[in-house]
Amino acid sequence: MKLQGKQIAFLVGPGFEDLEFWVPYMRLQEEGAQVITVGILRGDTYPSKHGCLSAQADLGADDVLPEEFDAVVVPGGWAPDKLRRYEGVKRLVKGVYEAGGIVGMICHGGLVGISARIVAGHRATGSLGIKDDLENAGAEWVDAPAFRDGPLVWGRVVADIPDFNRELIAAIASL
Repeated sequence: MKLQGKQIAFLVGPGFEDLEFWVPYMRLQEEGAQVITVGILRGDTYPSKHGCLSAQADLGADDVLPEEFDAVVVPGGWAPDKLRRYEGVKRLVKGVYEAGGIVGMICHGGLVGISARIVAGHRATGSLGIKDDLENAGAEWVDAPAFRDGPLVWGRVVADIPDFNRELIAAIASL
């Protein structure tokens, strides 16, 4: 178990992408990480983008401190556009980044990274729908399934989840 002893914040919000949330969430647990769902408010239950599954926030963004986590993961879907509006979410993501932790973002998850002001000067990927947003925020767009650039781990879309998981686990295990 490569991630034994690691604590990971996993963001959740309304309209999260089902597979981009549940597959990495369970994969990180499988590697021994303690994964804590962090939403807007503690205990909120959020419907997924496709309405198949829901997820509940263990804690709210204002209930946590960045230094409590080795990494934070931002799945895609519609949730990132909602989550990026909350100061507690941006504080958490930026704080983990500044402390040298890992920030994983897949698909539209990069929107949270943009609002947290951590993408400038980094290579980035995600859904083509946020390519212009990433470039306008100072990132260099790369059309690749998944990769790591410093403390940031990027995944493009649902089909790239296996590559994203490999990069994410390797990055967190290297801490």
